[in-house]
Amino acid sequence: MSLRLLRDVNWHGFRPSYNTWFLARITPPLAMISREPTLERLAVARALLLEPFGLTDAALSQALRTIAAHRIDDADLYFQYTRSEGWGLEEGMVKSGSFGIDQGVGVRAVCGEKTAFAYSDDISEAALMDAARTVRTIAGAGQSRSVKVTGHHRVAKSHALYASTDPIATLDSAHKVALLEKVEKLARAKDPRIKQVMAGLASEYDVILVARADGTLAADVRPLVRLSVTVIAEQTSSGEVRRESGTGGGGGRVGLSYFQDAVIEGYVNDAVNAALVNLEALPLRAGEMSVVLGPGWPVCCCTRL
Repeated sequence: MSLRLLRDVNWHGFRPSYNTWFLARITPPLAMISREPTLERLAVARALLLEPFGLTDAALSQALRTIAAHRIDDADLYFQYTRSEGWGLEEGMVKSGSFGIDQGVGVRAVCGEKTAFAYSDDISEAALMDAARTVRTIAGAGQSRSVKVTGHHRVAKSHALYASTDPIATLDSAHKVALLEKVEKLARAKDPRIKQVMAGLASEYDVILVARADGTLAADVRPLVRLSVTVIAEQTSSGEVRRESGTGGGGGRVGLSYFQDAVIEGYVNDAVNAALVNLEALPLRAGEMSVVLGPGWPVCCCTRL
């Protein structure tokens, strides 16, 4: 039996009106409620991965019982929802944009040294049971102990390492474009030798839910953003035009509000400085050179260009 891996859907040039409606539809209002972080993440995961598809805790337990019917050592269910968005600016205008959704469910069964996986991009009770029946076939009679699947779930303890923020919704489209335009303006103002600026803004909202055979439920909501800038510097020396590039950027598991003026200027400085240093760089001379190796286990890597 073959089950397809997670779905990847990309729409280019999507209409802002549809995008706004889509974000309002799938962004759970639970994020507005103050609660213990572990419970908040679990509530968000349920709202995105279980409730829209009519799945309940009882359905998860039934799938795990189906797997355990053939005497496996352990089993778990893995649900994932990922929404991503990207913007690209070049030559003073937004030239690229993308929006994608990956979602699906995976089932794992462990029997001794054997592990079986099944995946489906269709999150439904029928697909979940189909995957469960697929992975349980790895178990052989007498090869392992039986696993008791409990119908009562307990929430796994976790640490609040980052906020459960949907970064895509933290700025509207107009402000995202304005952010990229600000990057270009800053870069060009740094030095007249900067002739071209390319900036990119990427956001990702990742939600996962894991259900184990022992009744443990664990969830995580992982935002991720990145702002990148590439510049091309040009200068003429002795009648010869030389072009060099430099890059900068950064991000983290935060919202887009992280990119304040000071942060943006730091990325731009990194890119511009790298390009200008490259303009003044001299070619490496050929021939033998001294190599100094430190103590311990040093390595000298030689390449041919």
